[in-house]
Amino acid sequence: MADAAAAPNSSSSVSSASSSSTAGRSSAFSVDSAAATPTSSPPRPHRAGDVAWAPIRAALAPVGPRDFTLVRRVGAGDIGTVYLCRLEAEGDQSCAYAMKVVDRRALAKKGKLGRAAAEKRVLRRLDHPFLPTMFADFDAGTDYSCIVMEFCPGGDLHSLRHRMPGRRFPLASARFYAAEVLLALEYLHMMGIVYRDLKPENVLIRGDGHIMLTDFDLSLESTASPALEEACNLTGEDDGGARPIPACFPEVHLLRLMKWRRRAAPRPRPRFVAEPVDARSSSFVGTHEYVAPEVASGGGHGASVDWWAYGVFLYELLYGRTPFVGATNEATLRNIVRAPLECPPLGAGTPHAEAAAARDLIARLLDKDPRARLGSRRGAADVKAHPFFKGLNFALLRSSSPPVVPPPAALHQQRGKASPDVHQLFEQF
Repeated sequence: MADAAAAPNSSSSVSSASSSSTAGRSSAFSVDSAAATPTSSPPRPHRAGDVAWAPIRAALAPVGPRDFTLVRRVGAGDIGTVYLCRLEAEGDQSCAYAMKVVDRRALAKKGKLGRAAAEKRVLRRLDHPFLPTMFADFDAGTDYSCIVMEFCPGGDLHSLRHRMPGRRFPLASARFYAAEVLLALEYLHMMGIVYRDLKPENVLIRGDGHIMLTDFDLSLESTASPALEEACNLTGEDDGGARPIPACFPEVHLLRLMKWRRRAAPRPRPRFVAEPVDARSSSFVGTHEYVAPEVASGGGHGASVDWWAYGVFLYELLYGRTPFVGATNEATLRNIVRAPLECPPLGAGTPHAEAAAARDLIARLLDKDPRARLGSRRGAADVKAHPFFKGLNFALLRSSSPPVVPPPAALHQQRGKASPDVHQLFEQF
């Protein structure tokens, strides 16, 4: 789960809108009083053949803290600290995992136990190629709660963007990462989960170069009713209208010709639509540069906030900055509510048609009216249909070649001795 290259103090959640920034990024914030109660459900791994499952399943008893060797700390957030760890397997082999450790005492003082419980509930439900696999969860004594997930050695998109020329991605790379994130959001919305914390720092790079969306403590749990809709209904157009017909045909031949055309014309395939349209919250949550206008203005919000954040995310990948960032967090929020969107031309060498499609998609996602925002009605189905993704086969995306694959050196960083800063915590286990 964690970014092996991330600094120990990554952007975290704070309890007010005026908190300081971390590494140039406005920090995430949450003013959410909703309490959550932990529940249990068995994991449903989509990668049942992953070698990382073998040591977990081979254990004679459910794994616990003493089965793992903590190697080093790789990230810290508002509700927990993430460690690279190893589980010793038979034959002196070891598998690397990411372990998120939550100090329940500290969270209780901050009133955030509900967020940790909500994240665990969400992780137990996930079963998708671009979302985390939770291998185990357990308590360490009475004060610590641990979640074991897959380790991503490639860092995050924020760090990767800073290594790109001009600190921005080429359009083709941005389209690839945006497409994989889109599929992850589609799945979450299908499950009735509004993510509410999309940003490049939360998009990790696996060893094969594909992405994994992470951090779900700000997620809103609701319900959704997935359905198949005819493609013509997605745009509101009716393709059954009259076409110009030569007047020389007798009426009987005209009717036969129209029936033949309807039978011969290929019918558009139905599209999958899944959007938690009934999800509503008045909580003030998110990361300042990514919050939607309805959140910044203090109003209620629904699933449309994810599509606003998705537009900001795509903008940052292409332009190297977010569209409404101000000198302070308060200025950023004012710009989100009031300032018009500016989409300057993309870099030289970008085909004009593709650049125009990218700017149009961003503009439709960053509509300040949540009811008119692209994705607000039919979610990912509307976004997938945009010309920006023309020619992209979403079904085969998982088998496509990523723009960047972590080098072998990054894949082997998981091996090594435990660093001194983890010994004290490990002894507490």
